[in-house]
Amino acid sequence: MNAPLTPAELPVVAQRPVPPAFLDALQARFGAQCSTAMAVREQHGRDESVFVHVPPPAAVVFAHNTQDVADAVALCQTHQVPVIPFGVGSSLEGHLLATQGGISLDVSRMDKVLSIEPENLIARVQPGVTRKALNEALRGEGLFFPIDPGADASLGGMAATRASGTNAVRYGTMRDNVLALEVVTAAGKVMRTGTAARKSSAGYDLTRLMVGSEGTLGVITEVTVKLYPLPEAVMAAVCSFPSVEAAVRTTIQIIQLGVPIARCELLDGNTVRMVNRYAKLQLPESAMLLMEFHGSPSGVAEQIETVKALATEWGGADFSWADTPEERSRLWTARHNAYFAGLQARPGCRAISTDTCVPISQLAECVTHTVAEADAAGVQYFLVGHVGDGNFHMGYLMDPNDAAERELIEKLNASVVERALSLGGTCTGEHGIGLHKRGFLHREAGDDAIEAMRAIKQALDPQGILNPGKIF
Repeated sequence: MNAPLTPAELPVVAQRPVPPAFLDALQARFGAQCSTAMAVREQHGRDESVFVHVPPPAAVVFAHNTQDVADAVALCQTHQVPVIPFGVGSSLEGHLLATQGGISLDVSRMDKVLSIEPENLIARVQPGVTRKALNEALRGEGLFFPIDPGADASLGGMAATRASGTNAVRYGTMRDNVLALEVVTAAGKVMRTGTAARKSSAGYDLTRLMVGSEGTLGVITEVTVKLYPLPEAVMAAVCSFPSVEAAVRTTIQIIQLGVPIARCELLDGNTVRMVNRYAKLQLPESAMLLMEFHGSPSGVAEQIETVKALATEWGGADFSWADTPEERSRLWTARHNAYFAGLQARPGCRAISTDTCVPISQLAECVTHTVAEADAAGVQYFLVGHVGDGNFHMGYLMDPNDAAERELIEKLNASVVERALSLGGTCTGEHGIGLHKRGFLHREAGDDAIEAMRAIKQALDPQGILNPGKIF
């Protein structure tokens, strides 16, 4: 398996020169929308990944509309300057880093909900709209958008990385919930893919090609997404278990029995301790499942009884139920704060986050071996997972300036990926490849598939200006 990148390797990537004439043209076109201030450039030259020593972009352009994006990309094409799309900066895999120089194209100001069609259960939004903002706009319509990756990510970024999150077990991922896109190509042309129809057999599926392309094939400027009716009844539950394996075995049975659970999230006892300290909660500090049930009152009651019986068989106890929005929010605080609780547990650290996903039948084996390996190595970590669909994250905490610790944790990370692949899984369930998982993609997909991906990249971006160095 190809070794993953380390921070020391990144700065040696050749920085493409940024001609003065290009910066002049950029300033002439965008004026105050273009910034070369170091503070702004540095903000756009880092994300939540472990890479901390990468030069910032040469400039940041703040796009207000599709024409701004098209003009910026066209200028980059003319001068052969890289362009890196930027949403809210929540990437964990180095997607936003200017490893070959160029500019950051910030679409966060393109934050309008363009239309809501309740009768068709769709919404059309600009890429800077966040999932929380969309759901706020939907509040009076009796609808919601279910994809919840934890962070309040932008819809454009979520589409670009094929994100999913806590509701994926019932509602699917961005792949399943994006109907159509508007995309600016490397030539600065505006292309539309897909329609408002729920299905189509018309030509190549360019929408699915762009969803998950991580900004390497085009810049997303509009997203049409599916919406869902708010469920009549919603109930959340927390249940503690004697071990991580017991919690995972319960999850496997829930899924295999066809219980239509909406969310099923795992935290290990170590993570619960961190969350309790961070969010001032008093949850039992043992392995825990956080679950949510959607449906009619009778349907939810039936789901709850089934899950409770299954959990009890595996030693599940300390059930806590919540049916009001306030109570549910309190329970879900534990899951949504896990990442930052982990970082606070070791001040100054960075987290290397695994993102493997395996067939549900293989989940217990993958998780238990991974935990045992981390414990044996003596490293600090937190464990969370969207275990309802076989996806889990180990957050290994490390000192970014400790080369030996970084090497140890990268070996653990590689071991998790190798285990997942051997069990029929993937190196990334939702975070994407970015920089950190490029070697793993070769191991998973194989040379022929990588060659096909490179051919697509060459055809759509022959000068390699769109987020270069990412994916492969």
